[in-house]
Amino acid sequence: MIVKRWMTTKVMTVQKEASIQEALSIMKQASIRHLPVVNHDQKLIGWVTDADLRGVLIASMLEELTLADVMIRKPIVASPDLSMDEAAQIMLEKRIGGLPVVEEGKLVGVITVVDVLSGFITTMGMLPYSSRLDVEVPFEEGFLSKVLEVIEKNDGKVVSLCHMPPRGEAGDVYSIRMKKCDLSPIVSALKREGIKVLTGDS
Repeated sequence: MIVKRWMTTKVMTVQKEASIQEALSIMKQASIRHLPVVNHDQKLIGWVTDADLRGVLIASMLEELTLADVMIRKPIVASPDLSMDEAAQIMLEKRIGGLPVVEEGKLVGVITVVDVLSGFITTMGMLPYSSRLDVEVPFEEGFLSKVLEVIEKNDGKVVSLCHMPPRGEAGDVYSIRMKKCDLSPIVSALKREGIKVLTGDS
């Protein structure tokens, strides 16, 4: 997964001459929390958040402040080809809710925490139309292949496979997402093969 497939491309922007009140009004009308500051060529020159602006709102009423006075001039940016994993890691480490996406200096989109969550949830099939099965297999080669073979033989369609932290030393734990289906025959077949089923959510 890469950023350009999940970023917002219809981005509200503002110029540095705008007032604090103008920027907050744009954010309120568009229901957004981040606002890129661009020049006349759509090149990114800054970044503001609603928290930043509300922090200087009272001061802006006492003196003339524009976005040029309060914007982040060198914001952390993402490229369209950055992986979603890396984008998520940056947001987590920097404790920020979004990143402007820049290509050759020009703003091409914005990726937010909501976009990242949407991407991961969709890709992993974590939606109402999926079924989840958690299994524990011994620390030996071949058992995971056996699990997938059993699922296939019982008409299960795997959407995603995730390795989970092991519970003790009994074996590897995998969470398997499938297209919505009746898990009963799959669970029964796995148990016959000696595979421990931890949870099965249809």
